[in-house]
Amino acid sequence: MARYRAAVCRLCRREGAKLFLKGDKCYKPSCPIEARGTQPPGQHGNSPRRGKALVGYGQQLREKQKVKRIYFVLEGQFRNYFEKAARQKGITGENLLVLLERRLDNAVYRAGFSTSRRQARQLVNHGHIEVNGRKVDIPSFQVKAGDVVTVRETSRKNAHIEGAWQTAAGRGRPSWLAPAEGAEMGARVASLPTRDDIDRSINEQLIVELYSK
Repeated sequence: MARYRAAVCRLCRREGAKLFLKGDKCYKPSCPIEARGTQPPGQHGNSPRRGKALVGYGQQLREKQKVKRIYFVLEGQFRNYFEKAARQKGITGENLLVLLERRLDNAVYRAGFSTSRRQARQLVNHGHIEVNGRKVDIPSFQVKAGDVVTVRETSRKNAHIEGAWQTAAGRGRPSWLAPAEGAEMGARVASLPTRDDIDRSINEQLIVELYSK
């Protein structure tokens, strides 16, 4: 399976904003965005040409790249999500974001079991997560209303999971996830996420315009 293997902090600098891909480091002064600002990576990062405001296609492309990187999906998978969103009833851009938000690795991150979506994907891949009492090791699994996402009992002493759970309150939990009754480390999908639960800095209409060309 294809996956991104290069330095993730470069992705935040390229988008000029924190994408919270590095877990706890993103909240510390050592974060490259804090240390170096929003200058793009590379030897030409501070050139006058790179500093020009993007318009049209360039702006649309950057928005798509930003959302891909926030949810840590590659191009082919992202396009599949868009095509599925376009076939659904409602607003295509919002449908796209809801599909991404419903990914199991995102739900694990948003529930507070990890400090980044990247770490959440690894937890899912390694079999640390259960949905409705059954192990699920597919990061792209779509959670639905009523599902209960929990950390497996044998994994609750994992240092990374414990550390993330202890600091989860500081990162917040979206309204579509509620504490799971009777589960030490669990979250219940109270409802499907809505646009209000998703990063307001995302302009999904630009992505729709890009794929509609």
